[in-house]
Amino acid sequence: MDTTQRPIAHFVNGSWAEKSDSLVTESPLEVRIEGTPIAVIMRTPGHDEDLVRGFAITEAIVAGPHEIAAVEPAPQDPEDNRWELTPTVPVDPEQFARNFYATSSCGVCGKASIDAIRVSGATPPRGPEMAAELILSLPDAMRQAQTTFDTTGGLHAAALFERTGDLIAIREDIGRHNAVDKVIGAVSQQRWPLGELLLMVSGRVSFEIVQKAAVAGIPLVAAVSAASSLAVELAEEMGMTVIGFLRADSFNVYTGQQRVAR
Repeated sequence: MDTTQRPIAHFVNGSWAEKSDSLVTESPLEVRIEGTPIAVIMRTPGHDEDLVRGFAITEAIVAGPHEIAAVEPAPQDPEDNRWELTPTVPVDPEQFARNFYATSSCGVCGKASIDAIRVSGATPPRGPEMAAELILSLPDAMRQAQTTFDTTGGLHAAALFERTGDLIAIREDIGRHNAVDKVIGAVSQQRWPLGELLLMVSGRVSFEIVQKAAVAGIPLVAAVSAASSLAVELAEEMGMTVIGFLRADSFNVYTGQQRVAR
């Protein structure tokens, strides 16, 4: 994961000191189909192939990982900031070229219209049913796996857990939705739909987080912070479970309480 060192002036206890600080790197990634740019994503470099795969799936550019033939750096791009997505089915790149511009804070801001926001999600499985005590342990498990956060303090994380609480994969990025795309893109190469898993995110649960989970068939989404009204409405509509304010000793279940064992 990319970080950058920068000299800073540090003020503490009434005194100034010159020191070096680690900043998380943020730079644009361009997604192309047949050489035509279809999206620019402001992201933290690292696991870029996972990001492109997850983005293509969760934004319905393809119907699933089976429709992705290859994800490769574009030729003659030494910095690997341009990536070529090769679908196995016909895709008109012009259909998407004017629809996407994703910043690190918003996954759906660039959609051409409100009608394009909702993406058809998979019917979620009935499970997993997880014990409340097990759910309480997940923030610590995710935090311990956040390697770059310790250096910069400036990254979001998304992690996928089995019903047993075992961590399957974790990805970090300056953008919450990018971290989700990265972890979905990574695990989608081993299983699809993702099924009875829990998606844990380090920030809040917003609409686009629930949408991406729904497309991947993930039934349970948990976060250390709040959930938005639209996120909860979509989760309820899709038959998903949303947990917010997941802390050391408490959490809120906003919908789908049947997946949390009493």
